[in-house]
Amino acid sequence: MMFLGLAMVFIAKLAPRKASRVRRDAPGSLSQELLDRAVRQGTAPDLIYVVAVRGHELVEQSVGVINDEGFGANYSAEGGRLVQLRIDRGTLADAACTELPKRCEKDGAGWYRVGEGCHEYLAVRDDHHIRLTGRVGEVDRATLKAAVAGARPATNIPSAMPPPSRPPVRRGDLPTGDGAPIRHTGRGG
Repeated sequence: MMFLGLAMVFIAKLAPRKASRVRRDAPGSLSQELLDRAVRQGTAPDLIYVVAVRGHELVEQSVGVINDEGFGANYSAEGGRLVQLRIDRGTLADAACTELPKRCEKDGAGWYRVGEGCHEYLAVRDDHHIRLTGRVGEVDRATLKAAVAGARPATNIPSAMPPPSRPPVRRGDLPTGDGAPIRHTGRGG
């Protein structure tokens, strides 16, 4: 019985990964299924962008909503290297760049930021920003810059998708203010 268990583990390690995990057919594109899913989750259609990150492939499970209506996706490369794409409402002004705990410099139509082992490019478009982040040493600055510069709105986005059917989750343990959970543990603890 132990031999059978070890054989199953060995086969699982050698078996090819599911084709739906990583998209290999068209760099910088999203399938209709992924677009539909992102919109159903609450992503604003105008915030869905595609990028082509040299040496990286889209991780399909990562595609979806971030924050209230933003869009996010991860791209992977050999060795587990990841790059994160995030598009959300809001802008970044020159003054805000100097207040951040990262080194930040204006670079073309956006900003390049470095800090805490990561670096990223941010580009502002109308009322939203596009952010592409990776670990220093795992993806180079030129790759991030080229991908952000080439970011484009996705096509084939369903225009008549109904809004998400679920109401926002209200948590009773989060107070106003710092957002820390309320834990009534008594004295000392």
